[in-house]
Amino acid sequence: MEQLETKFSTIGKFYKEHFNDLRAFVISRIKETESADDIVQNVFIKLLSIDRILTEETLSNLVYTIARNLIYDYYRHKKYVNDYSYYVVSKTDITSCDDSSKYTVADIIEVLDFGIQRLNENQRKIYRMNIYDDLEVSEISKTLNMNYKSVENKLGSARKVIRKYMSKMLA
Repeated sequence: MEQLETKFSTIGKFYKEHFNDLRAFVISRIKETESADDIVQNVFIKLLSIDRILTEETLSNLVYTIARNLIYDYYRHKKYVNDYSYYVVSKTDITSCDDSSKYTVADIIEVLDFGIQRLNENQRKIYRMNIYDDLEVSEISKTLNMNYKSVENKLGSARKVIRKYMSKMLA
């Protein structure tokens, strides 16, 4: 318990003394203050979750290493977002976008419901829990008292059936 209090006090002291320096370091790398504040906050959250003993001598290097890695993650994520945005824009046919769509939301939901009815009982239950209740595989497996891998496989099979059915019906 004493080590934990020492760790928290060491991190707290470092936070008070070096927060502005670390924030300036991150801002100089990414040029966005809100994202920089998030990264700095995540640095200290990661520090608090480390199980090892932290000393004042090693803390500075560790903080800047964590910050650098989070900056890399930030740019990696930003690249994927930009690539995806470019992909969506390049695949969207602007001339086909008008006020009257080929399908309404009600039509798509109706086709989806018919597709769900084609699934077997277990797949239907798992798929509905995933889509409508927004449950993850682990939560579904606990709720239904089923093996995690079994739920994962049934959900994957259900998704394939629904994807194939939807693409056929909405083509």
